[in-house]
Amino acid sequence: MYAKIKNRFDIIDVAWGVAFIVIALVSYFLQPGTIMVNSVQSLVTLLVVVWGYRLARHIYTRWSASDTEDGRYDAMRQSYSSKPGGVLANMYTRVFLVQAVLAVVVSSSVLAVNSSWQLGITWVAVVGLLVWLVGFYFEAAGDAQLKNHLANPDNTGKLMTTRLWKYTRHPNYFGEMTQWWGIFIISLSAPHLWWVSIIGPIVITILLLFVSGVPLTEKRFAGRPGWDEYKKRTSKVFPLPPRS
Repeated sequence: MYAKIKNRFDIIDVAWGVAFIVIALVSYFLQPGTIMVNSVQSLVTLLVVVWGYRLARHIYTRWSASDTEDGRYDAMRQSYSSKPGGVLANMYTRVFLVQAVLAVVVSSSVLAVNSSWQLGITWVAVVGLLVWLVGFYFEAAGDAQLKNHLANPDNTGKLMTTRLWKYTRHPNYFGEMTQWWGIFIISLSAPHLWWVSIIGPIVITILLLFVSGVPLTEKRFAGRPGWDEYKKRTSKVFPLPPRS
């Protein structure tokens, strides 16, 4: 409804992070047994809330600063305008509902943990937390570095190729995937549900590497001045020293 009022369907990008917060909090307060602050359930839920809030705020800041809809959604409008149901029905079923389902699937580790009885913090959870922190740094720092780069008029038309972007062309996507693998490691504290937990990180990794993240970004930058040289010397996703 809000997207229709604003006539901007790209608001769904902001809702992506919010959806995970809702899923985490609802499953947390519906967990069996008494809620304990120093539990794996509390840790996993906190990490998802922190990640989702930062992501939603970052995207909302960018979204609210623009008066035009993201080009991806404009292309969808044109594609759906000739389909049965029109733009509104197709956006709702093909984009909004699909993303809602994906959010639940990616949250499998969180749901597995929060459906278990209270679990204390173990060394496995600590390892997962450390992995998550690495991912959070790459995503948050990568986004901040790119934002500052774009805000500088001297960088108009120039690629971001320094700092974290010197080691990977997609530090934010690498960070997001790493965070979900960190949460999966934490969820191994509930070993009987590991086969459910692993679904989420696998799905988000596939989405970012092969569907919506990296491929769309690389396609958008193809042909830009300096892009081919940047690709040759910089790792695609996993951070590595630049190639000479």
